[in-house]
Amino acid sequence: MQREAGPDPKGSAVASEVKEEAEQLAPLFSPDVAKEFRTRWDAVQSSFVDDPRQAVRQGDELVASVMKSLAETFSSERAKLESQVSKTDQLSTEDLRIALRRYRSFFERLLSL
Repeated sequence: MQREAGPDPKGSAVASEVKEEAEQLAPLFSPDVAKEFRTRWDAVQSSFVDDPRQAVRQGDELVASVMKSLAETFSSERAKLESQVSKTDQLSTEDLRIALRRYRSFFERLLSL
């Protein structure tokens, strides 16, 4: 018996799971931004020997900068989610399922910090 060609439901489920995992593991910062923060941290750490107090102040400022950037990232992501579901009465059940999955991913990223 020959099987009809068409989408493989098992393959679709696997692809969906891979996509979902990728959504949950998305980096909080772009590689360039993360590299810049690390470079700045290395400079702070290196300056400790010469001026410990200044190094601690710079470390505090850098951590504040990272936290501000995180807050902006999450605020932007939340705004995107809100705009996607702002007209829930016009969305299908599947659209709402996807939206809830995105909220779950966002929620998990917040709790993973």
